[in-house]
Amino acid sequence: MKRFSVLLTAVGVMLVTAMISAQAPGGGAPQGRGGGAAPQLPEPKNLKFFPKEMTAQQIIPIMANFNAALGVNCGYCHVFDGPPATNPKNDFASDDKPTKAKARVMLGMARDVNMKLGAELGKPAAEITQVQCITCHRGVAIPKQLVAVVMETASKEGVAKALQQYQDLRKQYYGTQAYDFSDTTLFTAAQQSLAAMKPDDAIAFAQLNIAFNAKSARSYQVLSQAYQRKGDKTPAIQSLERAVELDPMNQGFKNQLQQLKSGA
Repeated sequence: MKRFSVLLTAVGVMLVTAMISAQAPGGGAPQGRGGGAAPQLPEPKNLKFFPKEMTAQQIIPIMANFNAALGVNCGYCHVFDGPPATNPKNDFASDDKPTKAKARVMLGMARDVNMKLGAELGKPAAEITQVQCITCHRGVAIPKQLVAVVMETASKEGVAKALQQYQDLRKQYYGTQAYDFSDTTLFTAAQQSLAAMKPDDAIAFAQLNIAFNAKSARSYQVLSQAYQRKGDKTPAIQSLERAVELDPMNQGFKNQLQQLKSGA
């Protein structure tokens, strides 16, 4: 039984390694200028997840894939003074950085999930979607949902900081896979703020959402709710009227508007 468990672990490592290597850019060791051979790289040491016999030529494309998936460089996990890789101040074998230990845990998690999928779904390997670093990270080191990021900032530093953070992240990551910049994120932030009895925060999130998504009827609806929570009936009615105008088939919006105007 113990030998069988070791064999499964080895197979899992090979699956993860092959999966990552297949997607890594270049597929080999870096080339020198003019297409010549690169300087001889030191062979990997202190390998604890990957097979100990793996070479630098095999490891480097995998590491490059990690960098791309997390939007980081070598120094995120390794003691890294800077290029070239042969820089004597670089210590890739060191375990000093906690991020390196976390990376091993994450690799183990991906291996275990993929092995479980392969063993229990009863599908051909080609039909199983493999869990990879990019599956969750999508170009950012900490794979949090954007609504969680801005709500955490709003709680700790205030809504103004959260709004600025959203706009900064939008400038940096818009058009990538990293974050959801549809109207969902700020709409959800407005809803959560309202539920937390913070109508001013809800108004701020909804207004910024409308600035980027002018036809978001639900943003006007949550804006109306926030104004109602503050007792500001006129802007509440105006916001709900705009929601109905944008989504005239929404009977719920119409009913809410009628009730608001009648004072019910």
